Amino acid sequence: MNDTFNSIAQLNTAEGKLRYWSLGALEREGLGAVSTLPNTLKILLEALVRSCDGHAVSEDDVKALAGWDPKGDTSGEIAFHPARVLMQDFTGVPAVVDLAAMREAMARLGGDPKLINPLIPADLVIDHSVQVDCFGSEDSMAKNSLLEYKRNKERYEFLQWGQKAFDNFRVVPPSTGIIHQVNLELLADVVARRETPEGPIAIPDTLVGTDSHTTMINGLSVLGWGVGGIEAEAAMLGQPISMLIPEVVGFRLTGHLKEGLTATDLVLRVVELLRKK
Repeated sequence: MNDTFNSIAQLNTAEGKLRYWSLGALEREGLGAVSTLPNTLKILLEALVRSCDGHAVSEDDVKALAGWDPKGDTSGEIAFHPARVLMQDFTGVPAVVDLAAMREAMARLGGDPKLINPLIPADLVIDHSVQVDCFGSEDSMAKNSLLEYKRNKERYEFLQWGQKAFDNFRVVPPSTGIIHQVNLELLADVVARRETPEGPIAIPDTLVGTDSHTTMINGLSVLGWGVGGIEAEAAMLGQPISMLIPEVVGFRLTGHLKEGLTATDLVLRVVELLRKK
């Protein structure tokens, strides 16, 4: 358990004691006005402090983010370790195939193939292949589900095998919900609990996902990035996501929406203004 900055603190909960990395310790050590950082950068900073090993994440990386200046240079690169990975079926199946191939290679080399697993929790939601063949009747959903399983029988059997074979890997079956909804309502922890040899810890729930709507989770104060399949698979295997220190833009909303306008209209207008900026 990395504690380069002596920032590990203890939290007493109804379920017992949890340890976490306190950002207040960095401020007391004179690393910067950490308490005034934007929330998104605080979450990234916690991930850096927790992962600071002198290799993937250095002390200088932590100090650069802790001393963030909105008017300063944000070209510094950091290594982000997300708490979990989210995949949809089209990008997730190749990742499971790669894991299976690694197990096969491990067996050929005389090792234990069961040692090959995702190193962080990974969820695969089957929704992108779903089709609507039947509608307008009470049993439409049941009929569509049956056709879905018949069309993709081999693929679903493979994914079911993967869920049973690998640790830290779950599959959300078809007809359960779309990936964005499932991510928001079922998979999100907001604060995640992880078991370690030194005892349980609490960390912010963060993720990278292979769906364009991954960032909808930000609405729950969960930091999410949309990435490609290769980046997601690398994160699943314990590799950090390399990124520049993000630019943070403040946006203030005043007044009220005119009659007939929806939240979607507001979001699209905000996006339009940000793109111009």
